[in-house]
Amino acid sequence: MWLSLAFLSAALLGLYDVAKKQAVKDNSVPVVLLLNTLFSTLFFLPAIISGLASLGWFEGTLFDIAPMGLRSHLLVMLKAAITLTSWLFGYVGIKHLPITIVGPINATRPVMVLMGAFIIFGERLNLMQWIGVALALVSLFLLSRAGKKEGIDFVRNKWILCVAVAAMLGAVSGLYDRHILREIEPLAVQSWFCVYQVVMMAVIVAVLRLSKAAATSFRWSWAIPMISIFLTAADMAYFIALSQGDAMVSVVSMVRRSSVVVSFACGAILFGEKNLKAKAIDMVFILIGMIFLWLGSR
Repeated sequence: MWLSLAFLSAALLGLYDVAKKQAVKDNSVPVVLLLNTLFSTLFFLPAIISGLASLGWFEGTLFDIAPMGLRSHLLVMLKAAITLTSWLFGYVGIKHLPITIVGPINATRPVMVLMGAFIIFGERLNLMQWIGVALALVSLFLLSRAGKKEGIDFVRNKWILCVAVAAMLGAVSGLYDRHILREIEPLAVQSWFCVYQVVMMAVIVAVLRLSKAAATSFRWSWAIPMISIFLTAADMAYFIALSQGDAMVSVVSMVRRSSVVVSFACGAILFGEKNLKAKAIDMVFILIGMIFLWLGSR
């Protein structure tokens, strides 16, 4: 069950990347991110209110969110800060880079998560899973090299650095999720995580407005609410998958990176990006790697 949820999360994440790319095009990253977190918070607000006031609106359902103690709120607040920082770097990077380049860089997260899972959680992979990981990592490395043909210097390009920092912080967030989900319900994490993020982003945008920064220049796009819809659904599937006792954070994180397949296809169809033939060959290796991961996790 947890592996199926991981694949569902991956597909939704691919669509999330596409909506994000469209929303930040010629637009303010901080304001887009503020609206993204606001829409996600509004989605969970009825469940939060019901839980806080013991109204029982969602009793017995997935959205039955019990009140949390101070320690739990602090843990979720830290997760919100880590993830929000990752998103800020990631949104800036994807605004200035092809989505078929950003996807492979993000796909390096499982390598970091895998190392962390070995050290912190003592997780081990079987042979099939190791084959899947190896195939995926090799293919993603080759795919990232294709960016050089588009004149993008991976060493000196500041937008590449932004995406790399976002990927590293995303890996930290993934490992941290596994820790806090041992003591906090998944939907409680996701709902309060959204609340704290919108508060943090509101402060950031307010400071930028007061300083009259050009970064707050904004125009509306219907891609903005789609970011929240796709991300909320993807995170719900992800948190529920990780909360299951036999779930392996290294495998879940790797499978979620298969979202690059969806974003690649949309980058080709919707954004008309270049050098697709070489990248498509590498995508086949990614798919084969995902199949081996599935076989090893049955």
